[in-house]
Amino acid sequence: MPFRTVAVVLSAGSCRTSAGREAVEEWGEVSGREGQMSVDSSGEASSMAQGLRIVRLVADREKRGRQLLGVSQLAAELDMDQSRVSRLTQELCDLGLLERVDRGPFRIGQRFFSLAASLNTGWVREAKTELEALVASLGLRARLSVRDGYRVILVRSSSNDAVAGSFVKPGMVTPVWCTGAGRALLWDHDRSALDTLLADVNYIGIGGPGAAHSTKEVWDLMARDTATGYVAAVEEFEHDVVELAVPVRDAGGGILASLSVLGSRAEIQPDAGSFAAVLREAAERLGAYRA
Repeated sequence: MPFRTVAVVLSAGSCRTSAGREAVEEWGEVSGREGQMSVDSSGEASSMAQGLRIVRLVADREKRGRQLLGVSQLAAELDMDQSRVSRLTQELCDLGLLERVDRGPFRIGQRFFSLAASLNTGWVREAKTELEALVASLGLRARLSVRDGYRVILVRSSSNDAVAGSFVKPGMVTPVWCTGAGRALLWDHDRSALDTLLADVNYIGIGGPGAAHSTKEVWDLMARDTATGYVAAVEEFEHDVVELAVPVRDAGGGILASLSVLGSRAEIQPDAGSFAAVLREAAERLGAYRA
């Protein structure tokens, strides 16, 4: 199943950390302590993010029993151009993720529910238990993520993965090259594959103080992590946040997802090796649920 479709089913979200850095869907804007940095995302990423917002809004209103919305109302609610909403909702209807009768308001389509049901099986279902077990044993936030090109999509997060004034939800999109979860998903890439994947990436203004600013720097970090057996992303996406991550593999050795824990430097760095060992054990259990 394409991960882009998985993201639509799970819906989009955003994350604001205590350091003041905000990741908005396809990291279209990053706000830091020293000011604001913005980047232009690709048209594909922008369309995906906007489609996610539409699906999420329709699903939330239907779930809460609120009045359903048409094109103009969705556009107003989401502060989007009406013609763009019209085009995106038509595409979502063609995919079966939304439906409408006689040009009326939109509701969730049957394809949405069938995809959601197919996702709630195996390692995705069991991830909730493993994430909470990591919280209990390590006292850190935990996440399960998948990759769509050079984007990382959050599939599940632990119950403590939020701070005051923020929320983290499935569908949150972050860069693959400057997050622990992302680099764990690139674990099997050789230099040629990495160069191809990141060929069109604009590194300017993305990530935290420890972020790579070129594909060579990403490769150097990957080589360093290979030696330790786990990814350690130190302030690469957010100030004073360390993310440890490992791949989740299926029975054939292919990478399904990445499992990661996040905390401050003080929380993680003194015990990073032992934390990573616990993380690897959890990833192995998740991979065994593939069948």
